[in-house]
Amino acid sequence: MNPEFPWLTAIIAFPLIAALAIPVLPDTDGKNVRLYALGTGILELCLIIYTFATQYDFNNSSLQLVERYSWIPQLGLNWSVGVDGLSMPLVVLTGVVTTLATFAAWNIKIKPRLFYSLMLVMYSAQIAVFLAQDLLMFFMLWELELVPVYLIISIWGGAQRFYAATKFILYTALASIFILIAALALAFYGDTVTFDITALGLKQYPIELELLAYAGLLIAFGVKLPIFPFHTWLPDAHGEAPAPGSMILAGVLLKMGGYALIRLNAEMLPHAHVYFAPVLAVLGVVNIIYGALAAFSQDNLKRRLAYSSISHMGFVLIGISSFTALGINGAMLQMISHGLIAAALFFLSGVIYERTHTLSMDQMGGIAKSMPTTFALFTFASMASLALPGMSGFVGELTIFLGLTTSDVYSGGFKIIIIFLSAVGLLITPIYLLSMLRRVFFGQQHELSGEVLLDAKPRELSIAFCLLIPIIGIGLYPKIATQTYDSTTVAIAAHLREALPTVAQGENASLYARSTDWKFQTAIRSPTIPSKLVSIIP
Repeated sequence: MNPEFPWLTAIIAFPLIAALAIPVLPDTDGKNVRLYALGTGILELCLIIYTFATQYDFNNSSLQLVERYSWIPQLGLNWSVGVDGLSMPLVVLTGVVTTLATFAAWNIKIKPRLFYSLMLVMYSAQIAVFLAQDLLMFFMLWELELVPVYLIISIWGGAQRFYAATKFILYTALASIFILIAALALAFYGDTVTFDITALGLKQYPIELELLAYAGLLIAFGVKLPIFPFHTWLPDAHGEAPAPGSMILAGVLLKMGGYALIRLNAEMLPHAHVYFAPVLAVLGVVNIIYGALAAFSQDNLKRRLAYSSISHMGFVLIGISSFTALGINGAMLQMISHGLIAAALFFLSGVIYERTHTLSMDQMGGIAKSMPTTFALFTFASMASLALPGMSGFVGELTIFLGLTTSDVYSGGFKIIIIFLSAVGLLITPIYLLSMLRRVFFGQQHELSGEVLLDAKPRELSIAFCLLIPIIGIGLYPKIATQTYDSTTVAIAAHLREALPTVAQGENASLYARSTDWKFQTAIRSPTIPSKLVSIIP
């Protein structure tokens, strides 16, 4: 039954409708367009906060504010949206980061009408992805949000913007085909045809179909997260995108991959998740270590931060693979935390680029004297990124480690290996971040066209503080974030654990044993207890 007022549809539609008015808005120098877009973003964020503060029940783990309308009945496509603890905090994160990115684009002078129109369209598409409850609708919105990103990089990016934008659209668009294939295969299986995500999760699929669908979705979402080896588009995109584009790429778009892995792969295909969970844990470790090591070799400031994002997203994979509410809770907290931290770092790198006109760290050096406030803010964000206690990054990563260590699904040896290798990545992270700070802000200052480097202005300070304050708040009192999704992560973990005895005892037990013969072997201790399902061969 639809609510009396379509709150979620209003949240999605408002920025899109506002974008339609920009071409006819009276303006000469772009000032009116900037104010209009910023005002729209602020109103949208207020609408999001008001809706969830007054209409959302934080103790309810089920979908809320569900709206279903017949959209294109010939295709069986319905406008179906809903919100729960998995999507609600990410919608709020989208509102915060996108609104601040719009404010950060204040100095855009080239085609401001087009730029801000694309920002508002992207605003709508991002939120709609998190709220969509129809798989075909989800696929269409997933594709829609690629277009504004592609145009923003290709028009307002750096010298290699066309290469970076083309690589981005090819990787993400081609990978998205797997979403459509999986959606059609799952929808048409059985006696009823449906694209409703909840209904699809209730169907009983052959394990072979689940595994194929899971693998296809993992590729599609692995490109967006990104997971090694599907990550190579991200450093190029970040290196060439304007600062507002990088803020949204790191702060929101990467989180779509993590969200979709939980919503569709884990929640909708839990039996296949039992097979793939150890693989996700291993891929998470590869992401952590590879991303950290690759960051060392980067001279470009934004490319180093891009590889840092790849490393941090590895923790999300480990949390998703844990089969515990604490681990999934940590994956959510890591996505929220990294969204804020990465948006702050990429924004401040844009501030530095506007002054120095370079992203090469070798051509900076010694700018802390000229830009002490920017240096302090950048250092603060870097400390949050390396998981300094008292900041959100520390809480997220610690929760993931605790979630994995308390899991009784994996053997002790496997958990020790995963945690040890992840800890190696944690040790590398402060090294490349502190090295970055040294090269950018200390040492001998280089000649930068004889320009005087101005420190951060009030507008830039306000954007940075809006991102850094919640980083401290979550770090000191994590319940600010975790209470929004606790009930949902508990329900998801319970749902995943229900699939464990089904796989171990049912008709798929022999297939499970064969599929895990490469590194894992079945070790069922009792027909009624799912603990220690996976025993790792040293």
